[in-house]
Amino acid sequence: MIEIVRTSSENQDFIALVAKLDADLAVRDGDDHAFYHQFNNIDVIKHGIVLYENQEPVGCGAIKEFDSKSMEIKRMYTTPKNRGKGFATRILSELEKWTEELFFERCVLETGKRQPEAIKLYTKNGYNKIANFGPYNGIENSVCFEKFF
Repeated sequence: MIEIVRTSSENQDFIALVAKLDADLAVRDGDDHAFYHQFNNIDVIKHGIVLYENQEPVGCGAIKEFDSKSMEIKRMYTTPKNRGKGFATRILSELEKWTEELFFERCVLETGKRQPEAIKLYTKNGYNKIANFGPYNGIENSVCFEKFF
């Protein structure tokens, strides 16, 4: 059975999944990890999602306010043994739904070129590549996207 729970960064399952995400990104990003990590603190995440399969936490994601009209997608992750089951799309869809319920008009996000599966996920779900924003401006490994609702 699949269950999607809306929560915050205080949820212990969310915290544990983000720790796994950070470990994965440390390997993928190598020397660049410290730069990216500074923008991914979860202490201020009010809108997080944990996806459970048979009561086991297998994926997460979050949104945080980017500007008055936009939410930023953050901390998307699915455990390796649960990839390819459509869980990331379900998490992303729930984050988009939550964004609309909060009366925001779009989502933005940043991912890395060393995460081709993430790029594929966002592209297949209607996200369009945009110029790198904020701290990612001029960063070669970063790819930024947006989607309007």
